[in-house]
Amino acid sequence: MCIGNARRWHAFEPFNLGLTMAGAGMLWVGWFGFNAGSAIAADGRAGLAMAVTHVAACAGAIAIAWMLADWVVRGRPSLLGLCSGLVAGLVAITPASGYVSLRSALLIGAAAGIVCYWGATGLKRLLRADDSLDVFGVHAVGGVVGSLLTGVLASKPISGAEGSVLTQLIGVAAVSAYAIVMSTVLLLVTRWLVGLRVDEQVELAGLDIGEHRERLGA
Repeated sequence: MCIGNARRWHAFEPFNLGLTMAGAGMLWVGWFGFNAGSAIAADGRAGLAMAVTHVAACAGAIAIAWMLADWVVRGRPSLLGLCSGLVAGLVAITPASGYVSLRSALLIGAAAGIVCYWGATGLKRLLRADDSLDVFGVHAVGGVVGSLLTGVLASKPISGAEGSVLTQLIGVAAVSAYAIVMSTVLLLVTRWLVGLRVDEQVELAGLDIGEHRERLGA
């Protein structure tokens, strides 16, 4: 996380891993709702969507992806890494849910865990991005990974259509252009209305205290 106009980097320890794990669990369960629910029917496609969602989340979180990357790079696995990896797997499988096999879901989740680990560490430092929740590194990068791998791994017997990487790439480009333009407009409006940053001391102390004068515990 970078702080202040000088863009100094501070290594913060997680505030409450219990709440992080609880939130990740809620996301995991909730993800079944919109991936399987997109079938708008209680049928085999919905069941497959739910199954591949679960497999990809497990693959993104545990030893073959984010957790392994944490272990190799930092010398220890972490619960925070596991939570980030499972969200990366969930993000990446969303474009493919209902269109790929369980084996392909395993590959998508594993790929997302590894690539999103880089997105939330190496890419973030390269861009000097102030992204404390790793939204870009996990959701944007994971979404691109999942979208492109859907074109590679989509199964015709399951989906009824051939996968096309080119079609997926065009979709990624279109969504990226829309997101960049609209985000720029919204950020400019927000900066004009209330500003985009708090001062460095408030950011270091935490916005719960600085903005709301509330804290968890003593």
